[in-house]
Amino acid sequence: MDDKISQIRKSYLSGELDEANVGGDPISLFADWMDEAVAAGIEEANGMALATASADGAPAVRVVLLRGFDERGFVFYTNYESAKGQDLLTNPRAAAAFWWPPLDRQVRIGGRVEKVTRAESQAYFDSRPRGHQLSAWASPQSRVVTGREKLQTRAGEVETLFPGDVPLPDFWGGYRLAPEQMEFWQGRENRLHDRFLFEKRQGVWTVARLAP
Repeated sequence: MDDKISQIRKSYLSGELDEANVGGDPISLFADWMDEAVAAGIEEANGMALATASADGAPAVRVVLLRGFDERGFVFYTNYESAKGQDLLTNPRAAAAFWWPPLDRQVRIGGRVEKVTRAESQAYFDSRPRGHQLSAWASPQSRVVTGREKLQTRAGEVETLFPGDVPLPDFWGGYRLAPEQMEFWQGRENRLHDRFLFEKRQGVWTVARLAP
């Protein structure tokens, strides 16, 4: 994979991405960068730091896994009653960041968050391993538990409760981060990094270079 990483970096540093060819579609550019991160063998390339804030503005950040994206936004799944779910209930905005060290690349995203449709959540839930489905029912995410044995006991109870197909919990599903800003950061020599900021204005993306 070192050869693949070197090839990608060489292609970029030779001038592949600049004002003349950065393009006007950040979703397409993100897809290219994600494909290259996966091709480079980066483990959990879809891991993103997700930042939310409570109603009184207290920030919180954690790493979640991106489970899909398109022109509408970036999708992740969680317990709606979790800490992040409670933040998003009262303050439906978030920011996310992807960091791919071998390629010296970062992507930042900010915008509004909304729940995906029940059908989308159902389709993703159905694709999960049975153990993951049971854990969604067993874990009171973000709440205090008195010990691991409590979780294990609850997991056993849930497995008994659902001997066949595991239904989608009402309290579990997906969110979509609809981007209003996307920044692409590429490391360069002497810390003169490249930064391109896309902003959506009246439904149209604009792009500008930022100083590093």
